[in-house]
Amino acid sequence: MNIIIIICVPIVAFILLALGVGIFVKKRMKHEAKEFINPDFSGDISTIESIQHHFGKIRAATNNFSDDNKLGQGGFGAVYMGKLVHGKEIAVKRLSKDSGQGDQEFKNEVLLLAKLQHRNLVRLLGFSIEGIERLLVYEFVRNGSLDQILFDRTKSSKLDWNSRYRIIVGIAKGVLYLHEDSRLMIIHRDLKASNVLLDGNMNPKIADFGMARLVVPDATIESTNLIVGTYGYMAPEYARYGHFSVKSDVFSFGVIVLEIITGRKIFTQNEEDRGDLLSCAWRSWREGTISNLIDRTLSETNGGQPDMVRCIHIALLCVQQNTASRPTMASVVVMLNSSTITLPIPTEPGFYFSRTTSILHLESPNTQSPNNTYSSMGD
Repeated sequence: MNIIIIICVPIVAFILLALGVGIFVKKRMKHEAKEFINPDFSGDISTIESIQHHFGKIRAATNNFSDDNKLGQGGFGAVYMGKLVHGKEIAVKRLSKDSGQGDQEFKNEVLLLAKLQHRNLVRLLGFSIEGIERLLVYEFVRNGSLDQILFDRTKSSKLDWNSRYRIIVGIAKGVLYLHEDSRLMIIHRDLKASNVLLDGNMNPKIADFGMARLVVPDATIESTNLIVGTYGYMAPEYARYGHFSVKSDVFSFGVIVLEIITGRKIFTQNEEDRGDLLSCAWRSWREGTISNLIDRTLSETNGGQPDMVRCIHIALLCVQQNTASRPTMASVVVMLNSSTITLPIPTEPGFYFSRTTSILHLESPNTQSPNNTYSSMGD
């Protein structure tokens, strides 16, 4: 009997120890998995429950998402105007079920916007989840997106030089806030004219943070295998190799500035404006005819042309092929606010088409990636 007890006790003890270790390891793995479910953020949507709205209330505010209330269609879904029972106007982004933006991207946008507060960023008022439905509730920005006014000849006259300059500076300050001045360091990754909204006073507000990425402050370059964005606004290193950084946003900003001053889209089918905007701007710079690019509605502005040419100069610095040559957004804001600072001479931009060869010129980075595709998010 004693022999049996002597044999059984160690066996039982070993089994209990093994079970204990197993339970500990399992709990540890669950804990670590929970910590790394979202590598970009600590916390969860539950931490911002105070801004969660009942789905039925938002649906009623948009008149059941009627076409009459529809403001536009983006890569991740439609945007509707709504009015709450107390009269407050809102904009509601209803994520499409096949948009490709899952819970991760949804949390991305909610958590980012909930933490960001700046006059040049669109303000998130709340969100709603019901089943497979995902809604984002924003402040209503009365004048819609920049592209809707800038590229409509019946409306672009509303944007005089003072308004356009204020929009340029406002966008720059908004991006600077994302890169350096908020508690976070954020790369937007989808800056374009349609993602800049204009309020009643034509002040710009950057919108659509579905593809934004929170990065470690010391990280200079990040990489991804999923390249999404709008061709023409994407920096060459991102479009071809999936490499992105704050300088990728700087490139996109430069494209927007060129569009604002010229009144032309980055790509156009207009025979009179033949060629892509970057190539036209670069050729005009080299030939000394940069003033010919200025929007005709602005060229009649007295005394403003030197400032317009200077802004084109700054834009060309932003769209340079070499990422290291592009200025930071902090430098851009300083250059925009001071006419006495001597600007560097820009070098060849990314995505430059030679007039003689019509071949896209792109320098390969030192480390190449096999991924050279892109997809459009909604243009």
